[in-house]
Amino acid sequence: MAAFAPTPQATGFPTEGRCGYYVAKKKRFCRMVVAAGKRFCGEHAGAAGPGAEEENARKRILCPLDPKHTVYEDQLAKHLKKCNSREKPKPEFFIQDINAGLKDETEIPEQLVPISSLPEEQLENLIEKLRKASLGLNSTLKDQSMSHPVLHDALNDPKNGDSATKHLKQQASIIGNIEKLKLLGPRRCFVEFGAGKGKLSHWVDTALKDAEKVHFILVEKVTTRFKVDGKHRKENSMFERLQIDIQHLCLNKVPLLIEEKLPVIGIGKHLCGVATDLALRCLVETYAAGCEERNEEPSAKRIKNDKAETEMNTLAKEGNEKNVPEKWTPVAGIVIALCCHHRCEWRHYVGKEYFRALGLGAVEFHYFQRMSSWATCGMRKTPLEVSDRPAKRKDNDTEEHDGDGHSITDESTDGLPGFLTVGEKKRIGHLCKLLIDQGRVRYLEQKGFSPALQYYTDPLVSLENVLLTALPNHSSP
Repeated sequence: MAAFAPTPQATGFPTEGRCGYYVAKKKRFCRMVVAAGKRFCGEHAGAAGPGAEEENARKRILCPLDPKHTVYEDQLAKHLKKCNSREKPKPEFFIQDINAGLKDETEIPEQLVPISSLPEEQLENLIEKLRKASLGLNSTLKDQSMSHPVLHDALNDPKNGDSATKHLKQQASIIGNIEKLKLLGPRRCFVEFGAGKGKLSHWVDTALKDAEKVHFILVEKVTTRFKVDGKHRKENSMFERLQIDIQHLCLNKVPLLIEEKLPVIGIGKHLCGVATDLALRCLVETYAAGCEERNEEPSAKRIKNDKAETEMNTLAKEGNEKNVPEKWTPVAGIVIALCCHHRCEWRHYVGKEYFRALGLGAVEFHYFQRMSSWATCGMRKTPLEVSDRPAKRKDNDTEEHDGDGHSITDESTDGLPGFLTVGEKKRIGHLCKLLIDQGRVRYLEQKGFSPALQYYTDPLVSLENVLLTALPNHSSP
């Protein structure tokens, strides 16, 4: 528990007008402003001791919406109306589970044992199924590692640490691939899924300079600190951030996309596991289908959209603008850096039909997605090599993003049968990733796209170095 009355020599004194409660965990005084004549803020008046309670006799209780903070009991009703933890009204573009996929409870057993608990014979059978299903797949992808001059100065900044340099190299390659696909141009809207701080969109916007009518929609389900999109205030571009889970996002109800009939380009850097499948369905099913419905709207509403389409077609014919799509299409392209296959889910996976055609189902998918983590943690040392080292914490939901190659994912590989070498585990992990990604490729092909998988950066930069790209069939470069 936080303590009060520290030694002034060790911590100094509270700032005038601020709370006099010392927060031991943060090694500083509370910075809340106090009322006139008070020593402590309302949050710490009770915790600071009997003397503090006397100076503020009003009772404080835990907030029923979030017990991490307290509120005056006599102001509870007022607080509940403005508490940051209250359930906020859902925006128009929120539609519950619209991108979730069909739920088939009959396919998924209630409980599956961990891989480390599987009998050796059953594990061998799963690996044999994997190898059979992977026959004919090209396990060596084309290397499309690229860069872009807009990041030249940032990449050569001597102040960069290793982590910053790795992220910049990945962003540069993604933008280089966007440009190679002729998607880097005016009159379009980039939708960044899993946007985080928004740095990928930031560099795309910087690369476009003063391109006309370029908009950015940044989709992120959690509140993010140190966002960079707030710094963009250009006349020809607009940044809009949507705090929403991709699972519930209906893009064709986003006001910006309703008002401006611009081709959408879906982008993402390290879009974790299930989020990739949700984003693909959001783009090629939910959004495209909604646009087709809008094409059937009354003629009075079509005038503006038809005018925008005519403008783009005219620019393409005259060649006055670089990379203007020849024909308007709801989704002009997809460029997503993949990762975290061990966090995929059968319900949301877009490649179910592909798996079923191979004689595979939910059980095999479950174990394949768990084994996919071997691709990035398979180089770990054997139990004998680490027996004299202290045990490290294991986290079931973390996977390597930056490529140091030593993160621990899923169940421990140390408990697996000894018939697999470290190298074999790594190859099996890569096959699992490839098979899952191939299901996504087949899905996009069925939806009228020309998809491709390629390496976009060196594994020393990131072990998660595969890029999924897709263009509508009529606009192949």
